[in-house]
Amino acid sequence: MSAPDPKTPDDDPLVTQARLRRERHERWLREGDMSIGRRLAQIGVLGWIFVAPTLAGLFIGRWLDARHGTGIFWSAPLMLLGLCLGGWSAWKWMNSR
Repeated sequence: MSAPDPKTPDDDPLVTQARLRRERHERWLREGDMSIGRRLAQIGVLGWIFVAPTLAGLFIGRWLDARHGTGIFWSAPLMLLGLCLGGWSAWKWMNSR
């Protein structure tokens, strides 16, 4: 029987997170804080990422309901689907930065 291989430092999540924190800190020292205008622009983009799929789902649902005379049969689920898609997209966008 052979002994299990010891973990390398690259496999340790603590080392990985410490390395990421150091890289972020070095980038902050190089680039500094974001301007207020850039922060406001990011908030605006985040809003559109969240709202656009919701409105698209609502628009398509209303169109289908008007075409088939089904009340809100399509509007509600497609709006909810758009809301979920927008929330997922916003989450992915925020975590990719």
